[in-house]
Amino acid sequence: MRFIGNKYYLLLVIPILFSACQKDYIINEEQKILFQYSYTNWAWGYYNQGLLIKGDGSVLVYDNPEKWNFPDSGNILPQAKVEENLSYCTPSNIKIPPSELQKYANYIDNFASSKISAPISRGADMGAFSYLCFRFSKDSLNYKVVTIKVTGDWEYENLNYFSKKTVDWIDGIKSELPR
Repeated sequence: MRFIGNKYYLLLVIPILFSACQKDYIINEEQKILFQYSYTNWAWGYYNQGLLIKGDGSVLVYDNPEKWNFPDSGNILPQAKVEENLSYCTPSNIKIPPSELQKYANYIDNFASSKISAPISRGADMGAFSYLCFRFSKDSLNYKVVTIKVTGDWEYENLNYFSKKTVDWIDGIKSELPR
């Protein structure tokens, strides 16, 4: 019996491998937020500004709310605190189409299982520009906050292949917001 040539074998095997690599992330109604961009700075006072992308595709903005809930040391944020943060936000005029949102939501599990680069000090008093995503647990009603990229005083990023693409997508949404 003769073996199939290497080229033909690869043509058969590669699609199977790639189809098993990525499952669709299920956006359910209980998950309030999927992505966040934020700028925070504690130098010379306190500043906290950003946007949240909800599971329904709506984009909310916040600008120095009086109170804000941050994740704990394990990067966990309970749903009640997420809902409180949402109450401090203002709706924007941006609504992300479902297919586009699903495309980027599919990367969340990949980000959650990927490594983060070592932090590099880049300066002082610049604050942090953070790109984050959220993995929701129906069982615990908690969100696991996952870093996609952080720049500013320190720089580090998720080493997943889709990180840059997702940061560029969020930057595109930011650019549509009024300044």
